[in-house]
Amino acid sequence: QVRLVESGGGLVQPGGSLRLSCVASGFTFSSYAMTWYRQAPGKERELVARITSAGGSTNYADSVKGRFTISRDNAKNTVYLQMNSLKPEDTAVYYCRTVVVTATYWGQGTQVTVSS
Repeated sequence: QVRLVESGGGLVQPGGSLRLSCVASGFTFSSYAMTWYRQAPGKERELVARITSAGGSTNYADSVKGRFTISRDNAKNTVYLQMNSLKPEDTAVYYCRTVVVTATYWGQGTQVTVSS
């Protein structure tokens, strides 16, 4: 079955960096786009970044452009989110997501807290 497992979250000071990872299994990872979402307390889940199957195209939310970078390693079935210049408003649970055929799959999420 499809499984997505995120890791790399934690507590970081404003201006710091984190790299999130999402390891996928149960499907042909290299054939599908991958997306990072986040959900802050009391807010709706929002798209952060998306990468196409081969990694040739990426998209970002305006709020993270220039600070976050999405990438993937299809040999390792892993998608990454490099987050730099973190701000308190980046505090959220971060999820990876994929759509395989018509089914949507989410990971369990990893908490990112930006605070001094």
